[in-house]
Amino acid sequence: MSKGTPSMGKRQKTAHIRCRRCGRNSYHKQKGVCAACGYGATARMRKFNWSKKAHRPKA
Repeated sequence: MSKGTPSMGKRQKTAHIRCRRCGRNSYHKQKGVCAACGYGATARMRKFNWSKKAHRPKA
């Protein structure tokens, strides 16, 4: 099968759903881990010093 226009019509399944901890659409259903906050893998929030601006406290 080609990987161009014909296969784009078959992309209907969602890998990520809304995370119950951070609320973002980053929770991977199959892995059971949130890509944004790390929920499911660790009790600590996922954060890095290079992305301080992205992890500001929510107002």
